[in-house]
Formats: sequence, C-alpha cells, structure tokens
Amino acid sequence: MNGKILKTLEYSKIIDKLVQHAATSLGKSAAMELKPVSELESVKEMLQTTDEAYAADRLKGSAPFGGVVDIRSALHRSKIGGTLNPSELLSIGSTSRGGRRVKKHIAAIHEGHPIPLLRSLADNIQEHKAIEDQIFACIGEEAEVLDSASVELASIRRELRSGESRIREKLEAMVRSSSVQKMLQDAIVTLRGDRFVIPVKAEYRSNFGGIVHDQSGSGATLFIEPEAIVAMNNKLRELKASEIREIEKILQKLTAAVAEYADDLLINSDILGQLDFTFAKARLAHAMKASRPRMNDRGFIKLKRGRHPLIEQAKVVPLDVELGNSYSSIIVTGPNTGGKTVSLKTIGLLSLMAMSGLFVPAEEGSQLCVFDAIYADIGDEQSIEQSLSTFSSHLTNIISILGEMTSKSLVLLDELGAGTDPAEGSALAIAILEHVHARGCRIVATTHYSELKAYAYNRKGVINASMEFDVATLSPTYRLLVGVPGRSNAFAIAERLGLHRSIIDRAAGEVSEEDQRVESMIASLEENRLSAESERQTAEALRRETEELRAKLEAERERFQEQKDKLLEKSKAEARQVLVKAKAEAESIIADLRKQALEEGASIKEHKLIEARRKLEEAAPKESERMRASSPAGKPEKLEAGDEVKVHSLNQKGFIAEMHGSEATVQLGILKMKVPLQDLELIKAKQPAAHAPVKNAASLKRTRGDDVKMELDLRGESLEEALMEVDRFLDESFLAGMGQVYLIHGKGTGVLRTGIQQYLRKHSHVKSFRSGNYGEGGIGVTVAELK
Repeated sequence: MNGKILKTLEYSKIIDKLVQHAATSLGKSAAMELKPVSELESVKEMLQTTDEAYAADRLKGSAPFGGVVDIRSALHRSKIGGTLNPSELLSIGSTSRGGRRVKKHIAAIHEGHPIPLLRSLADNIQEHKAIEDQIFACIGEEAEVLDSASVELASIRRELRSGESRIREKLEAMVRSSSVQKMLQDAIVTLRGDRFVIPVKAEYRSNFGGIVHDQSGSGATLFIEPEAIVAMNNKLRELKASEIREIEKILQKLTAAVAEYADDLLINSDILGQLDFTFAKARLAHAMKASRPRMNDRGFIKLKRGRHPLIEQAKVVPLDVELGNSYSSIIVTGPNTGGKTVSLKTIGLLSLMAMSGLFVPAEEGSQLCVFDAIYADIGDEQSIEQSLSTFSSHLTNIISILGEMTSKSLVLLDELGAGTDPAEGSALAIAILEHVHARGCRIVATTHYSELKAYAYNRKGVINASMEFDVATLSPTYRLLVGVPGRSNAFAIAERLGLHRSIIDRAAGEVSEEDQRVESMIASLEENRLSAESERQTAEALRRETEELRAKLEAERERFQEQKDKLLEKSKAEARQVLVKAKAEAESIIADLRKQALEEGASIKEHKLIEARRKLEEAAPKESERMRASSPAGKPEKLEAGDEVKVHSLNQKGFIAEMHGSEATVQLGILKMKVPLQDLELIKAKQPAAHAPVKNAASLKRTRGDDVKMELDLRGESLEEALMEVDRFLDESFLAGMGQVYLIHGKGTGVLRTGIQQYLRKHSHVKSFRSGNYGEGGIGVTVAELK
C-alpha cells in the first residue's frame, strides 16, 4: 500500500492508538509494523485472531504479560559468545516465566470458550523451566548475583564482610580515642576509592601517619587511611577482585546455558510479541466500541453507522453507505464544511483498518472489501517550491492514480475538477469519472459542480449523494444522503441572513432554466426523502413498540408457564404424599383384617368389617369436584347391580352388589364399600340371563340363602374339601348372576392355590381366572370371572 495514501487517510494515527494498548515492547514493535494486506484469506485469519482475543479479553480480562520484555538482542549476544550481565539474565528468566503464564492463560480460556488460532500460536511457546530456575537461583530480584550462586562466592563474601567489620571496629576505636579526636574534623569512618579512611585536620598531617587518599574542597580536611589498617584494606581489595572473578565465572556459565536454548527463546519472544499485539487489537476494539466486519473481494462495501475513529464518539455523526452492488460510483455534492471530506476519509480509513485485521467502529453486519490498493486525492497539495497550483497538484496526483489503479482498486477523489474554470473543470471531472468507472473501479468523489449531478443521474452504475443541510439552523447535519443530490442553498441562506428579497429574486433570474429545473428536481427529491424518512421513523417507532409488546407478552407467558410448572410440581408432590398415606392406611387395614381373620377363624364380625371399610374410605385420596366432573364416569342412572365398574378415587375395578339411590355398594375383592355414583365408571354391564318359559308348577330352590356372597374362604381346608366347596360355590354364584367371585386360599405352600386353579381351568361356569391384584389379596386370592 502506498505510504502517501496511508498518510493522507491518517492511518498512522490508528497505529499510534494501537501501540498505546500493547503491554510489552515486543507487542509495540509488532503494532508499529502493521500494514494493510490485500489477500482475502489472510485478512479473514487476522480478523479471526482479533475476534478470539476480543472474546478472551471479555471473558477473562487481559492476558498476563507482566515480566515479558524484549530479550532478542541479549539472546543474539549469547549465541556469539558474549557474556550477559545480571540484568539481561534476569530479563530472560522473567520473559520465559511470563511466556509459560500466557500459554497457561490461553489454554484455560480455550477449555471453556474455543479460541483455536490463539491456542495454536500459544502452543508453539517452548517451556524451559530448568533455565528459569537456574537463573533465579543465581540472580536476585534487584539484578544482583546472590551468595547462593556458588560455594566459592559465598565464602569470599563471608571473608569480605568479616574483613570490613574488623576494619570498622579498629577505625571506630581510633576515632573514640581522646588523643586522636582533637586531630579529626569529624568523628566518622568513611570510604574513598573502596578504602576505609578518617577525616583529619590538615594541620595535624605531620602528626598522623598513613596514606592520604583525598582532601576537601577547602583543603582543611584530609582523608587519611591510617597505617594500621593499610594491610587490612589491601586484603579487602584482593577479596573484592576474587569476588569479581567469581561473579564473571557464574555469569559466563549462565550465559552458556541460555545460549543452548537461544533459538527457542527467540521464537518464544516473537510469539509473545504477536500475542500481545493481537490482544492490543482487541483492547483497541473495546475502546472504539468497534465490531468485526464481514470481508469480501468483490468490491462490495456496506457500512452501518460507520464512525470516523479519530473523531470523538460523542461528536461523530454515523455514516450509512453502500457501494459496489447496484452502483459502483458515488458522486457527493454539497456546500463546504458539510462533512464530504470526512465521509470520504471514513470509507477509506475503515477499509484500511479492516484489511489490517482491525475491528471497525461500525454496527454488526457491516461489510468491507479487500482491495488490491486504495488511492486518494484529498486536501490541498499546492507547492510553491515546485510551482504547482492547487489544480496542478490535484491533477498530478490524479494522473498517477489513473496509471496505477486496477479493477480491484478503491479510488477516493475530493473536490474533483476544482481550482480551474468551472466549465472546463466540470467537463474534465466528468471525463475522469467516466474513465475510472469504465475500468470497473469503486469510486467515491466529492464536487461542487452541478453538472456532475446530471451525469450521476443519467449514468448507470453511478449514484448521487449529498451531505444534509438544515436550512432552519443554517448548519450542516453531517449526514450522508445516498440517492439525493446536494443543493447549494445559497439563496435560502442569503434570505435567512437578511439579504433583500429583490436582490435574491434578481440573482435567481440569472440562473439558467436548466439549472432551475435541476434545483427543482432536487427540491422535490428532498421533500420526498423527508416524507419517506418521517414515515420510516413512524414505522420504526411502531416496530419498536410491537417488539416491546411482544417481548413483554413473551415474558408474561414464560412467567405463567413457570408458575404453572411450579404449581403442577407442588400438586404432584402433594398427590404423592396423599398416595403414600393412603397406601399405608390400606396396608394397616388389610393387616388388621388378616389378624382378625386368623384370631376369629375366618369369621369377621359385621361391625368390624364396617369399621374397616370406613377407615379405608377415609384413607382414600379425595378428588376435587373439578376432577370428578372431568372424569369419564358412566351415567349413574344406567348402573345396575352386577355391573362391572371402576372406582376412580381408588383406581380399582369391582362389581356393584347393591344400589342405594345416589350411592352403590361395590365389591372390591374381599371388601365392600359404599361409593358415590359419580365416582363410578361403567366398564361392562351385567349380562342378562336367558329366560326360559316360566311354569307355575316348577321352582328352583338354592342350597343356601338368597344372600350369596362374592368370596369363598378356603384357608385351612384340605384340597379335596376345598374343591367340593368351590364347585358348590360356583354353582350358586352362577345362578345368582354374579360376573366375578373371589376364592381365598391363602399363600401357604401353594398346594391349595395350584389345585384350585387347575380345577377352575376345566370348570364349565368359569370364563377366566387370575391371581388377585394389589389390594385384592395378591397370590393368596384367585379371582374367577364367570360366564
């Protein structure tokens, strides 16, 4: 991309903003080298990495780049045999540690929110914890070589501290002496050139032996090393030389260890720089409230409320523009200071940002194109030195653009044809536009010439646009109106400012009839646009109101459904509790009945049976009137004794033994209960018996009373006796018209049950049989259905 174009569109200012968001010098270097790219796939990948960093930054905050610095020069020196100083080694250790932290941070984010490109990049960071540990064991946080770096260094430093201590003690003893104190300027011990000295008054020099190392500015004080400590100071200097030699050995050893992995650490540095640069792009997007644009390579631009990134967000007017679909050229007309140039720069700068992998300050869904080049002729490039006028400078630039552009270029021309005779300038502008349009370029041009309005109106693929101007306030609104050519508004402005009407009328008469028709057409278009805009705003308000109402209704529906689910769950829980209680009561009643049957020899007193029935009825879950009304119970008036019915409240089947008005006595296994008719559902009506002609002389007498029971208790009897009783009982029940009877044989060894069921299988009155259900006695009872 031409550097002049980048400067014209102020691309460098975006780079400056990006650099400010980088956390490391590595990231800043990568940001400063950023340039637009003309390959679609590369741009998409760059935007994808920015998007991943944007999501990571939003989810987990900034990546931990603390401690990461530029160590590349130090690593190169280690490779060629140079010795690194403690500060450089400390930087290498902290950068290596910081790389491991960044790698771990990205891996943790990837587990919950996939960021494959960043994860792939971070995975290339080589971990060298052994080198880090070796460096941090020898170098302290203040970049000093620690005593623990080697045994020899620790020994030397112990001797140094001991020697310094002995020298200080000796000197302090001297300065405390009364005979010496009168010769001292101050009773202190100090250093000159790494040697311990005391300040002696100049007049006592001859009385004080030793070596003079320095004197004060006035010459009144001499800093003398007493003769008694000269040998001790010499020993101290030898120890310090040994310390320096040992430190040099330690640094050389650490440098050699670093040099073995210098290539890996250089790669790590580059990766960390790229990661920091990518996160800087994400933070810039947050700061600009920018979004990821959709990219194409077919010359299509669609900006939704695009904003110039260098204008304050509170002041900038969003731009809506589409180019490259129905039309490939936009001609923007209108007065100065209306925002034409800003609109031109916004289109160009946002295109450059997108091609650099940066998010753009526009709404979601905006689309931009990857151009092979962007060309711009914006601003006044008049040059006195080159003897170029405004027109000449513009034309020179345009000639250069025309020679370089291709069908995949974006061309931005500001004030096309300005700076010369209006008639010639407008004709030249039309010719240039026609040439560029014929090449298939995407072009946005601004102009003052009204002739270009007619050109755009008549030329296919070219459309007029203008910057909105509020005549009421005599100020521009900076809104770009595509499809509407601009008006000069000169007469309206003059009238508002107080110019006499006669002068305005005379000026209007000087305007050609063709220009008046154009202005009239523009006025009509503007009126229609304002009307359409008003209707659009009304429709938008209605749409928002409808959406709000819809959202409110949806929230109400969800709240109702939630309450319904809670109530249903509560009802189910209560029903389960009632059912458990009912089952417990039923089990207790059945246990009592069995106990009474055993105690009283299978003969249960009637009053005890009535009491048991009452308890069972009370234990049964009470059904609401609403549920009863909705149950498919049979009509009470059609129920008769002998009908097979279902009792809804108990969910049990039985037979009606007797009818009592609004109630019926129902035989449920071995139990009889009074049940309301509305709680009963007819399953099978009693089969009418075939009536033979009745003879007065013939009658049938049953072997037992008329009150035939539905159950027969056979417990305790032998199989032979039981079968005789079963045969007699089945005959009586068949004659009584019963549809179902219960044979109680108990569980026991199962001999009685097996024998009875084999007998029933062959009996002529028996249609089918089964073992009792829960509540009927289980396998201790056989239920026989009669023909």
